[in-house]
Amino acid sequence: MVPPASRGPGRPPAAKAAETRKRILRAAREVFSERGYDAATFQAIAVRADLTRPAINHYFADKRALYREVATETYDMVVAANIQRARGATTLAGRVFALIDAATLADIENRTASAFLITVALESQRHPDLNHDEADSLRATREFLSWAVGDAISRGELDSDTDAAALTETLLAVLLGVGFYAGFVATDELVPVARQLHQLLAASLARRLD
Repeated sequence: MVPPASRGPGRPPAAKAAETRKRILRAAREVFSERGYDAATFQAIAVRADLTRPAINHYFADKRALYREVATETYDMVVAANIQRARGATTLAGRVFALIDAATLADIENRTASAFLITVALESQRHPDLNHDEADSLRATREFLSWAVGDAISRGELDSDTDAAALTETLLAVLLGVGFYAGFVATDELVPVARQLHQLLAASLARRLD
């Protein structure tokens, strides 16, 4: 009777495959952020991930599939998680601060995610066909801010005659600016920047009583 084949030492294939996939997604996030969708190539992503191009093709059939998976993973990891955290705050300022802090106090990997989310916003204008509702970070953030502003008005935190749509877009513009700065510009500690933003927004969002 032939004994069953035994697996040699080392990581199980499933674990190794998951780790390789994670490396590809991380490298792709960086390359897409730096080069944009059109200029990003499988070869550049393979070099960044320290893999061969055929290895990338083994996991992803084409660039579009890879881009969409990076977008979905980044949405789940950053946008959905941060919006959920922001919902735990009890004021409009606190909710906006939670989103600002998520970008400015993040580690290097999450700052790369911030850069990629800005890239996604740009690519959505160049390539609308790349968008998909499950990972539309711009839409999700706008919807959250619209809800937060409406809730602040209904609770009396903001004056009843506040232009909710304009304020929503203003706060969205601020967050996009923060994401761009954190992802592409900042090279040092961002805590002082976050602190200044807190002060500015706290003053501007405070309800003015007659």
